[in-house]
Amino acid sequence: MTSRTADYGLLATTRYVPRLRLERSEVLAQHRWMAPSLRSVAKGRRAIASWDEDSVTMAVEAGRRLQRALPAAPIAVFTLASTTLPFAERLNAGIVAAALDIAPDSMLRDVSSSARAALTELSAALRGEQAAVVLAAERRIAKPASSQEMTFGDGAAGALLGRGAPIATYVASRSTHADLVDHFREAGQAYDYGWEERWVREEGYFKIAAETIKQCLLDAHVAPQDVTHFAMPAPLVKVNEAVAKRLGIPAAALVATDQESIGDLGSAQPLAMLDTAVRIAAPGALILVAAFGSGCDVLLLRRTDVPCAGPLVDSGKPEPSYMKYLSFTGQIELQWGMRAEMDNKTALTAAWRDHKRAARFEGGRCRQCGTVQFPRAHVCVNPDCNAQESQDAMSLAQTPAKVMSHTSDFLAYTPHPPFQFGHVDFEGGGRVLMEFADADADELAVGLPLRMVYRIKDFDRQRGFRRYFWKATPVRAASAKGDQ
Repeated sequence: MTSRTADYGLLATTRYVPRLRLERSEVLAQHRWMAPSLRSVAKGRRAIASWDEDSVTMAVEAGRRLQRALPAAPIAVFTLASTTLPFAERLNAGIVAAALDIAPDSMLRDVSSSARAALTELSAALRGEQAAVVLAAERRIAKPASSQEMTFGDGAAGALLGRGAPIATYVASRSTHADLVDHFREAGQAYDYGWEERWVREEGYFKIAAETIKQCLLDAHVAPQDVTHFAMPAPLVKVNEAVAKRLGIPAAALVATDQESIGDLGSAQPLAMLDTAVRIAAPGALILVAAFGSGCDVLLLRRTDVPCAGPLVDSGKPEPSYMKYLSFTGQIELQWGMRAEMDNKTALTAAWRDHKRAARFEGGRCRQCGTVQFPRAHVCVNPDCNAQESQDAMSLAQTPAKVMSHTSDFLAYTPHPPFQFGHVDFEGGGRVLMEFADADADELAVGLPLRMVYRIKDFDRQRGFRRYFWKATPVRAASAKGDQ
């Protein structure tokens, strides 16, 4: 099927990668005594989420970047794809949509179970010419000393579809379902179980994936050598190169997987590689994206002459502590003492009544004097005003801010000591006492520019519930360019 509407297509793409990068050499150093073969996959670094990041918070970051690209774009369908959704029975997409202030009449859904789930949704939305957002995010946890622990990466990616000035238009797509089990994870289990790599390569990628790609190109009447950019996630070594060679796709068309700097992002990887491809593609270039997992999805797009919004910059901070990573993922239990023995029960009724404040960081602006305050209240805090019922709702989530005061507390409990908090002064008015995230020990200073990020606030481990809220993080060079 070929789209006939010239003004419909892919409007924007993006990706989000956490700041921390775990050195694979440090992982090897801890396991060399029993798994020396890990040396072959111990090059470079992999992205790891901080303790207060998960698939929901990373999807929020990817979604915010799409909104910055096209803030007024209508959305009919909003999809979150992940095999690591934090809630089994709660609409995870609803948490993300609330933080992004998505219209309540949009159709929301979670999709899971396959690394190709996001590409399946993206292809379906393009075929139906829907105004849609597709987000994908993963925080997969691998068994220590496994090759997956080396190859996995944490992160998110997204795509915005609709009418306007598309950066790429639909050409063709193809989908094949096949219950070939290359890896699996039963419900309730923590780790994936992977099957023999040679069998997966020969029966999966070389047969199922290659045939699906071939049929997609035949449907579009496109010769393999005319593909300009070929994006196919492949955790197995050099599988995408081998598939391209078998099909006749030029080696120069291969899109970088960023395996040695970020790792494989699971269901987010196809969208992340698509984001890379559209940014390097020239007008008229053909972009072929494929994703394998319980079958295969293939999507063929043509790049337009519309520029992509915002440069993509992936920076990161090296994290040498493997033990810190294991603590963040809950794979080791540390003795934090009595300071960690608190009951964080959440009153769900109160949480709903206050959900706009928590989800959108909603404060108020007085209509009479213009004073901004958080939280929004019935009475203006300006002593020269004190007007009642005069505040219009406004979100502080996108408002630039600066450090007004800061404290680093080594006695208060936090999974990543010290606990850093202080007063934040917002541009245009408003001061809030709040927590800092991703701030280095000596980085905080009065006047330091800040931006807001949506993170996990705390865990109710007794009942299996997590709360989210906004935190302040330093604006770094990459942040100013639209990334970290």
